[in-house]
Amino acid sequence: MAELTDVEARVLSAVDEQWAVDRLAAMIAVPSVGGSAAESEVQHLLAGWLDELGCDVDCWPVDLAEAATAADAPGQEVVRTEAWGVVGTTGGEGTPALVLSGHTDVVPAGDPGLWAGDPFVPRFADGAVHGRGACDMKAGVVATLAAVHALRTAGVRLARPLAVHGVVGEEDGGLGAWATLRRGHTGELCVIPEPTAQAVVTAHAGALTFRLEVTGHAAHAAMRDRGVSAVELFAHVHAALRELEAERQRDADPRFGDARFPYGISIGRVRAGDWASSVPDRLVAEGRYGVRIGEPVEAARAALETRLAEVSAAHPWLAGHPVRLTWVGGAFASGQLPAGHPLLPAVRAAVVDAGGPPPVERALPAGTDLRLYAARGVPTLHYGPGDLHLAHGPQEQVPVAELVTAARAFALLALRTCGVR
Repeated sequence: MAELTDVEARVLSAVDEQWAVDRLAAMIAVPSVGGSAAESEVQHLLAGWLDELGCDVDCWPVDLAEAATAADAPGQEVVRTEAWGVVGTTGGEGTPALVLSGHTDVVPAGDPGLWAGDPFVPRFADGAVHGRGACDMKAGVVATLAAVHALRTAGVRLARPLAVHGVVGEEDGGLGAWATLRRGHTGELCVIPEPTAQAVVTAHAGALTFRLEVTGHAAHAAMRDRGVSAVELFAHVHAALRELEAERQRDADPRFGDARFPYGISIGRVRAGDWASSVPDRLVAEGRYGVRIGEPVEAARAALETRLAEVSAAHPWLAGHPVRLTWVGGAFASGQLPAGHPLLPAVRAAVVDAGGPPPVERALPAGTDLRLYAARGVPTLHYGPGDLHLAHGPQEQVPVAELVTAARAFALLALRTCGVR
């Protein structure tokens, strides 16, 4: 733990826990599910807060037509009639020395009966804030705001710019980060405060969404031997997917730790048949396919395409009626911080000096916006409050202590990367 300068000590003492908790509660109360009107509402809320913090704010409507046709667009899995980008910048002139980027969209809450209360009414218990989006990742966004608030309260003027990017559409591909970078908002370094369970995440796997169509032959269920069930065919195909999945886990990056399926293949939706007393002649399955770190998306796709072709060719029915594969929805390439980059020790030092435990280095088996910043040449990593294992579920929560530590760490990192006038 380094000895703090007078300015650093002053800024840390200015981090206001209640200010942060109040804003997190306000953000959770906006049910900003991807594709809903509230997804835009929360962006305007964020823009207003950045304006109150004295930032230069750019708030603009994302060109959805361009996002639907651009060759490098990340894809979307929900229907949107509008989307907004928000960037707040404070400090000196030129390219931001540091970007803090967070998404404000959330996934649906699921069955409300599984929650202890309304998922969009923030609840406080056991030193944590509970609710949909609490850790994934509105607490991370609020931690960046609390850092800016502390800098402002302490009367610090940064020598170089600090930028806060508020983005949407991360949960279904990365629309917001793509649009923000396309608009020209970039930086020399970037930290994305996704929930990391007090680790620093320097790499993530990719994820692709796919659809399988399996064709059988319909018959009366009383004479099912006269038909070919698409459901039974899919059971054969699914077994082959499990074999491929096992092969793709071999020699996984050690930063994944004890994660069983860093490059998992999962079927999330299956539809088959149109009558209970008929042998189903068609099945449609949609799922998620993991991309290995450093593996080109095209190579990952080819691996699945080849395996399905082999499975079809070796089967007496599927040889004449091969499984049809299409790539749909969001497309996450993998991404990582360059090996040996000084951003990693800088973040680790800021966390320790902010009073947090020394963060271990990890990789994430899920796709994130990191790969979009990395693809633009911006060295990026994740560090943020909360535990991803609780995200997307009815126990989603974030410890207030982790929210405060993250805000303190971001304030120190801003001081050390942007400098003081």
